[in-house]
Amino acid sequence: MVSSDGIRGYHDLMILGILLDGDSYGYEISKEITARTGGRYQVKETTLYSAMNRLEKQGCIASYSGTQSKGKPRTYFTLTPYGREYYREKCSEWTLTSQIVQQFMKEEIE
Repeated sequence: MVSSDGIRGYHDLMILGILLDGDSYGYEISKEITARTGGRYQVKETTLYSAMNRLEKQGCIASYSGTQSKGKPRTYFTLTPYGREYYREKCSEWTLTSQIVQQFMKEEIE
């Protein structure tokens, strides 16, 4: 499992990356994060919804009411044009961050 400390700050990137593939709702986004990480990371519900609320307030995503196939009401989220731009920024930030951290990684640990 990956520590949430190592992922902190990149939940936005994960959520927006999933929404690039289409609209979704919270539980489905959570399951997709777990699936894409091969079960190595599971986002906590409070962390996920906190990030989604922040992204909505920032104008990166928008919510709307819908229903699941079984008729259950759901709140769906969609990516906004600003959200696409913010996603690109977060990807660039991650690339730089990973390059910096890589400078401190040793091939061999004594």
